[in-house]
Amino acid sequence: MTEKATDIITPYPENFDPTRAEEILERIRDVPVIGERLNIVSAQFLGSPYIVHPLIGSAETPEVFTISLTGFDCVTYVETVLALALSDTIPQFIDTLRHLRYQGGQVGWRTRNHYMIDWIARNVEQGFILNISEGRGTVNKTRVLSTIPELPPRSVTFRCFRKRAFPRIEDRIVDGDVIFFVSTRKHLDVFHMGLLFRGRDGLILRHASRRRGSVVEQPVETFLQQHSMSGFILVRPRGSSRNA
Repeated sequence: MTEKATDIITPYPENFDPTRAEEILERIRDVPVIGERLNIVSAQFLGSPYIVHPLIGSAETPEVFTISLTGFDCVTYVETVLALALSDTIPQFIDTLRHLRYQGGQVGWRTRNHYMIDWIARNVEQGFILNISEGRGTVNKTRVLSTIPELPPRSVTFRCFRKRAFPRIEDRIVDGDVIFFVSTRKHLDVFHMGLLFRGRDGLILRHASRRRGSVVEQPVETFLQQHSMSGFILVRPRGSSRNA
């Protein structure tokens, strides 16, 4: 039976701390540049614990819209940082996060963006991000998405950069770009994601790492060397008209 998508009508989403959210929003309220806002917000969560399966809901149980500022997996970390950086108020943050996570902003397990290819396409359509994975160094990849048994398998084709292309496109990356690492498995699109920033010694990856148990930052080159992948996808967050 298909779950009906519904909005949660409690005053705040599950596990949400509005005081902490307001503190973070205050830090960026007068910062006009989206990349700088993302840098400030993402740094607030360094050291936060990695949480396995942080969202509540399944094909059989109702979805509950949750917001945690104390622990993340790789997806909820990027979603939370992006929603905060794109917002000036708590209601705006909550609404933005809901639309980033769910198709049409409708809370439900079946409207959740389970596959990152859908996350990217839907958030490009909503105007939150630009997909910049095109041109020289990119290739087509086709996957039959079937790692979630409750969802029907389907074939998708998308463009991504070859792993070896990273040194050639590194100078095109700006603070806050989101990187998705493409799986080598034929039935999965992406296995991990994070945020990129320029550090003293080059580009750093800020991400919620299951292996390291927390939100960390490390040279992106180190991550690329440590993991097998079929390539990577880059998207660029878009600011509001005030800070685009």
